[in-house]
Amino acid sequence: MAEPNATQRIVPDAPQPRGEERLDGWGFTDSGFRVDENGEVEFTGSRYAIGGKKIPALLPWAEGIIELKLDPRDRNAPQWPTRVPERIANEVFEHALAAKLDPSRISLDPEQRLRHGHGHTQEDMWGAKWGGFARVPDLVVSPESNDEVRIVVELARAHRACVIPFGGGTNVTDALRCLEAERRTIVSLDMRRMNRVLWIDAENRAACIQAGATGSEIEEVLARHGFTTGHEPDSMELSTLGGWIATNASGMKKNRYGNIEDLVLSISAVTAEGGELERAPSARESVGGDPARWLIGSEGRLGIVTSAIVKIFPLPAVRRFGSVLFKSFEQGFDFMRDVERSGAKPASVRLMDNLQFQFGQAVKPPKTGAAALMSKAEKAFVLGVKGFDANRMVACTLLFEGSESEVSAQERAVYPLAAKHSGMKAGPENGRRGYELTFAIAYIRDFMMEHWLVAESFETTVPWSQAVAVCNNVKRRIREEHAARGLPGKPFISVRVTQLYESGVCLYFYFAFYYKGAPHPSEVFAELERAARDEILKSGGSLSHHHGIGKLRSAFLPRVFTPAALAWRERMKQALDPENVLGCGNG
Repeated sequence: MAEPNATQRIVPDAPQPRGEERLDGWGFTDSGFRVDENGEVEFTGSRYAIGGKKIPALLPWAEGIIELKLDPRDRNAPQWPTRVPERIANEVFEHALAAKLDPSRISLDPEQRLRHGHGHTQEDMWGAKWGGFARVPDLVVSPESNDEVRIVVELARAHRACVIPFGGGTNVTDALRCLEAERRTIVSLDMRRMNRVLWIDAENRAACIQAGATGSEIEEVLARHGFTTGHEPDSMELSTLGGWIATNASGMKKNRYGNIEDLVLSISAVTAEGGELERAPSARESVGGDPARWLIGSEGRLGIVTSAIVKIFPLPAVRRFGSVLFKSFEQGFDFMRDVERSGAKPASVRLMDNLQFQFGQAVKPPKTGAAALMSKAEKAFVLGVKGFDANRMVACTLLFEGSESEVSAQERAVYPLAAKHSGMKAGPENGRRGYELTFAIAYIRDFMMEHWLVAESFETTVPWSQAVAVCNNVKRRIREEHAARGLPGKPFISVRVTQLYESGVCLYFYFAFYYKGAPHPSEVFAELERAARDEILKSGGSLSHHHGIGKLRSAFLPRVFTPAALAWRERMKQALDPENVLGCGNG
């Protein structure tokens, strides 16, 4: 890629180590929910604000929702590592690879092969913990440069091997699942050694970043020099720039900074034939058919992103949180629509339905002393004096970023809109906690799966006029499908509104059910998730907002693309990769 003038360029140091990641679940080994020796739920570690705290209300609350007893000591213990399939070796290819790369770049380790064969769908986690996988990569290669990526792809093409890029391994679309019918050697190309911010151009507000850098690594390095990308997906601690580009990702602060397609100025990539795509960045160009732009949302099918030049922004001078309570989801939703139309959107504004609001209360560590008395008084005021119903009320979290004048102007616009819809300010601390809890709550699914609740999230974009109906229809459909199968207890199904656009919103659903005693729970869960996706499409929603398609949703593509569009997509793949070297098989 073209570089800025040397006088403009800052070459930062490497990112700080982030900690050891789990192989059998989400996140870092020093953090997570667990049951202590006294049978109480706690969150371990000090990485998050909730770390080291007891969470006694979680399981009793969950019991009330699913209408079943949850014994904290009754655990379905994971069996990681599950059986690792035998390697399909290609001796000629592997010998050629060993002649070109340092041995430290190549791994045949069974557990690494296993980890590189899955992401974080419910089916992935079930396979990692109990069910196993029919096919996983045969070797893992960790390049440290564009040249090494190109070498791997060229050798794979020459010796009939298959390459699947691996970033943070956080996808929830089966994108990393290896096709069982693939008989070629499968190479997982782990990009995480390519994790540097190569340079920062402070004058032109751009940075060149390698594809394997995670969100937390990027932000840590940029912050040292007074900058940010502003891109904060829920998975930012683990997901990578290359993965964001490959899935057309969105972040929690997209209102201020944009989605990934708005941030990317230029992309560098290696094609299936070993060629390199590389162009100088530009604020905007009128040049159609830029091949690099085809890579946004391509999910590893068309090329391997190696780096990108992205927009950067000065760290905000002011960062303030806020929160609002509403008496009903409908009132909160109307507030969200008014916020979008006001032109004064906060960097982040997210509306939780009642069940998610209750969940947020259930994972709060208990207060003691004066704080407990104050909390009891506040609850009495909200429910008694203000007339809120604990089983209907919802919460909205707010994050304002910018200059003092920008933030103050947004607050002056937003809070009167909340009052218009009978909203009650709930304070900055609740807003902060709700926003920051996002990262710790990602650990909850592994804990609940081990305590007999299988769970997943899924998202969609819906026009404003149909959004509330989609929320209600999907919840109804899940309950009907759950009941029709005679599954135990009641399902957990909730939704939040997470991103706002002029023409619609992103809805983010969370779904779980109790599976102890149920036959084939992972397969049944997949059936119910497909039913929910069917309902979304029938009700006017999109196939995906920011998760991508992968293999999980590919069967629905004929419902969102015409036959001509599907043929065009297939012909493009065939033309660019006739030998299917990039053989991930994603949608």
